[in-house]
Amino acid sequence: MATITVNVNDAVAKKFREMAALAFGKTKGSLGKAVSEAFSLWVQLKREKKAGARMLDILEDGLDLGGVAFTREQLHERGG
Repeated sequence: MATITVNVNDAVAKKFREMAALAFGKTKGSLGKAVSEAFSLWVQLKREKKAGARMLDILEDGLDLGGVAFTREQLHERGG
């Protein structure tokens, strides 16, 4: 387990503590659980945003599939 020291706006800290108490109770470790959950959600959100941006780039730029092109006639010719 890691120890991280951060400075947070007082109003944000107060609201966060209140929500942590509602979600996990006022027991020992409840604030740590809430912070761990918040960190995990933040990391997940950033990963999803990055993946989404990558997918949009692929959609906009296209996906190189080797450059093989067929004419309509070649695709629809019948064998035999």
